[in-house]
Amino acid sequence: MPKALTITGMAISILIFLVFALDLAIGVPFQGISATMDIAFVIGSAILAFLAFTTFRELK
Repeated sequence: MPKALTITGMAISILIFLVFALDLAIGVPFQGISATMDIAFVIGSAILAFLAFTTFRELK
């Protein structure tokens, strides 16, 4: 169960990263309304991916 949760965390963080990086770069899907929020979500998703990956490595 914990491995599945860490993999889910990595998948969600990748999805969030892609959505907000695309919004920051080309304005899709949120028309680039707030670059500050886009950057915050990109950084947050990168932190989540790092934490999920390190936890996944420790569970092996």
